[in-house]
Amino acid sequence: MNGMKHKQRKIIHIDMDAFYASVEQRDNPLLKGKPVAVGRAEKRGVVSAASYEARKFGVRSAMSSLIAKQKCPSLIFVKPQFEKYKKVSKQIRDIFNEYTDLVEPLSLDEAFLDVTVNKKNMQSATLIAKEIREKIFKTTMLTASAGISVNKFLAKIASDYNKPNGQCVIPPEEAEKFVEDLPIEKFFGIGKVTAEKMKKYGIFKGIDLKNNDLAFLIKHFGKQGEYYYNIARANDNREVNPDRIRKSLSTEYTFDKDLTTKFEIITELYKIEKELIARMQKSNYYGRTITLKVKFANFEQITRSKTFNKEIKDFKTIHKTAKELIYTVDLSNVKIRLLGLGVSNKEDTDYKQLSFEI
Repeated sequence: MNGMKHKQRKIIHIDMDAFYASVEQRDNPLLKGKPVAVGRAEKRGVVSAASYEARKFGVRSAMSSLIAKQKCPSLIFVKPQFEKYKKVSKQIRDIFNEYTDLVEPLSLDEAFLDVTVNKKNMQSATLIAKEIREKIFKTTMLTASAGISVNKFLAKIASDYNKPNGQCVIPPEEAEKFVEDLPIEKFFGIGKVTAEKMKKYGIFKGIDLKNNDLAFLIKHFGKQGEYYYNIARANDNREVNPDRIRKSLSTEYTFDKDLTTKFEIITELYKIEKELIARMQKSNYYGRTITLKVKFANFEQITRSKTFNKEIKDFKTIHKTAKELIYTVDLSNVKIRLLGLGVSNKEDTDYKQLSFEI
């Protein structure tokens, strides 16, 4: 806990509840109480957001529309309206700015706030979070959840605990024990793929992660290993940075077993494409350049890129381009250790977001 002793910050993480779906239900009374998915119902469509009614059936964001419909036959698909979501997000951001200028959005529906020193001179971050949530509801008729703690990592975790329409505090004296008991898939900064990889090494909870030294984590998880080492001890010294601009968005996976056949490569690349488009839709980040990253078993790394005249927003273009790029690589007699796909070169970079990848 050394990182927290030096600087006792008061950090709030605000997360809107099923934001896109809730906006649609608010604006269309016929959708209230119904299982709603924001996304496209096509065979290769992806769910951008799911209402809580849909989540009861196991429907989740980033899930293929086909699987979502199988899980919930009564699921209602609604076409995304990102301009509308951005306007609502702006209303919410204005409320944040009443309390502090240290606001760092992760996406349209969530943000970190540093209220250690705040415009209203309120001593309690818990009361600030409660007041913000009440103002959000009064202004937008939408609910939000909040997490409050001494750093970004803990605040992000806490905001999930009393969802929807609730808040949770993790005080510093309880932080390490809280993290030790936390399932690894609940960690902010550890995605689904990484969590599955960790489980193969016997890492199921925070205490398991804590029991591995820094050298082990760097060896198996690269540069993120140091971050994992620190959060296992509830340490996170990253400041809330309102001036950080997202310049790219990417997803990649290091395979436990090298890919050796064209079928394996195309299959795994397709999964990465699906994850990328889901993250693009979630964060409302689009760009004109698609970049493929390939790392071979000998650690040689290459990239291939293609740039378009306008931002790419559909899965079909991503899928087609990814296949074009991978076929520029000689796939005969290769062993591939890592595949990645990213989007960059945004037309309008005014929207500020967190650059840390989950």
